[in-house]
Amino acid sequence: MTTATRDLLIEIGTEELPPKALRRMRDALRDSLDTLLTENHLQHGASQAYAAPRRLAVLIKDVPEAQPDREVTRRGPALQAAFDDNGQPTKPAEGFARSCGVAVTELQQLETDKGTWLVFNSTAAGKPATEIIPGLLEKALKTLPMPKRMRWGSSDIEFVRPVHWVVLLFGTDPVKTQILGINSDRYSRGHRFHHPENIAITTPESYAETLQQTGRVIADMEQRRTLIQAQVSEAGSTLGGHAHIDPALLDEVTALVEWPVAITGGFDKRFLEVPPEVLISSMQDHQKYFPVMDAEGRLMPHFITIANISSKDPDQIRAGNERVIRPRLEDAVFFWNQDRKQSLESRAPQLDSMTFQKKLGSLGDKQRRIGAIASAIAAALDIDVSQVQRAATLCKCDLVTSMVFEFPDLQGIMGRYYAAHDGEDETVARALDEQYQPRFAGDELPSSGTGQALAIAERLDTLTGIFAIGQTPTGDKDPFGLRRSALGLLRILIEKQLDLDLTALIDTAAQLFPAEVQAATVSQDLFSFMMERLRAYYLDAGYDSHMFAAVLARQPARPLDFDQRIRAVRAFGELAEADSLAAANKRIRNILRKATTEIPSTCRKELLQEPAEQALAAAVRELETAVQPLFQQREYTEALCKLAALQAPVDAFFDDVMVMADDTRLRDNRLALLNSLSQLFLQVADISLLQK
Repeated sequence: MTTATRDLLIEIGTEELPPKALRRMRDALRDSLDTLLTENHLQHGASQAYAAPRRLAVLIKDVPEAQPDREVTRRGPALQAAFDDNGQPTKPAEGFARSCGVAVTELQQLETDKGTWLVFNSTAAGKPATEIIPGLLEKALKTLPMPKRMRWGSSDIEFVRPVHWVVLLFGTDPVKTQILGINSDRYSRGHRFHHPENIAITTPESYAETLQQTGRVIADMEQRRTLIQAQVSEAGSTLGGHAHIDPALLDEVTALVEWPVAITGGFDKRFLEVPPEVLISSMQDHQKYFPVMDAEGRLMPHFITIANISSKDPDQIRAGNERVIRPRLEDAVFFWNQDRKQSLESRAPQLDSMTFQKKLGSLGDKQRRIGAIASAIAAALDIDVSQVQRAATLCKCDLVTSMVFEFPDLQGIMGRYYAAHDGEDETVARALDEQYQPRFAGDELPSSGTGQALAIAERLDTLTGIFAIGQTPTGDKDPFGLRRSALGLLRILIEKQLDLDLTALIDTAAQLFPAEVQAATVSQDLFSFMMERLRAYYLDAGYDSHMFAAVLARQPARPLDFDQRIRAVRAFGELAEADSLAAANKRIRNILRKATTEIPSTCRKELLQEPAEQALAAAVRELETAVQPLFQQREYTEALCKLAALQAPVDAFFDDVMVMADDTRLRDNRLALLNSLSQLFLQVADISLLQK
């Protein structure tokens, strides 16, 4: 019999929710409810999550009105213990039957691999969904990922913000209960200003349309985001340019408004004398404005803001925003003019009085360590060491400027501008900015050798030092951004093709810390951490985890070498011979692992008796000569492609030759042959790990 279903609507109405956590909470609430309903035998249809500044909501289609009846089997005593020698029920059997409310004769028997048992089979009636849903909702709300929980009033109830209403609608019927101290019903609320009154939601599927048409609330976060993006783009075109839409800012603004309306504004052109990054940072980070650029990519004296109201007098909103931003821009002009009165180099002594990390010393200590590491990198890569040393001397000086103190995200950027103003070499000035690249996933990498050396050194010093004091990332907590730093460092080494030994770099960095920090003890742990980030890098790029494991087994210390190997393994994996050779290598590794005698270092030609082993030995000797130069030149792809020719002789060998012969001389010689074959492949990767 088909169970009747209804749509379920849940809405938690609150005070303004933290915008940067809104999307994560929305998705978590939907996913948690999906899981909990399924676990409680309420198989349902699709679910739609909604989120706006004052609400989290989920619409779940086709939720059964009740759990299905379930067959329940209770196991009692084993049959041997249930009856005595005369076939009469024992006390354990009688006690089990009594607990089930039946006679012993009504019990069934269940045969298993471990024996036969008395069991009682019954049917458990499913509970109505309305009895189950409130508890599941409470459980889901308790596990939401929130920045911080709070209490309000005299209640002990905790949530991310005070709760004002709860909608719990099952079909057309409200589910009457109490959630987070609020009585649930069918009544939502509209926009705080346009429609603060209650709004009755008649059916779950009408929720979004009712809020939009009656309450002036667009509950669908993706719909709001698309609308904001379109409005901002259109406003930018109207101003004669194009809007600069940062995705993170777009997400944040989407989480701040329920009824978005784009409004343009402007500021005095004289502010454009300040570096554009300063004005953009002020507009985006402080005011949540979208900057406007001209056709050449230059900043225009305009901005676009998103109001959370459809005003009868938008000019008042425009004037208010222009009034608010003016002092910010005046501050930027002041900082810009004041900072340039003092050279970057003259600020260096101030770094010694600023703490980097209490156990790792001052910013001055960090700057000097960066200089030493970067100089070693420059020498290894034939980069102008004097330029690297100069850039390292200045690399942290902008941190003590007024501009960076006010706009921390401009570190490095302002260093570049101030260095250029001081007349520093262009490469040195650019390196002060490039040391922080990449700043985020997908960001561009430093283009100059000086910048690359500085960027590697900056990250390496932080990684080594923080590992040494035991502040490694745990779970989703990474206060020092070590995962991002590690991935950025690896990207620079690989994508800029810098052939550096990562273990040697770590050792160089570790030696620069005071002895009491004991940085040298964390080298292996840090290398392993870097390899985990490298694994994520390749998996994101579409490589198979087996490919990564095959290369990692050889522990290449140079990330560029690792990259060349894994590319070769992927190319090898596409060959028709790959599966057979991977399986053969796995078999060979198992055979060699089980060998009880020492395997000879070379295979003796005179002990080769079978045609198949003679053919394999000849093929191995021929390919050893052919591929060794390729290995030395790291032409791994070509080398593995040549080794693919071993498939036929390897298959024939295993078909025709008994490796573990009774004659120990023959056995050891065959093991030596297999070992030499295995070592050929191991010069690139352990391809036996390609077996899935």
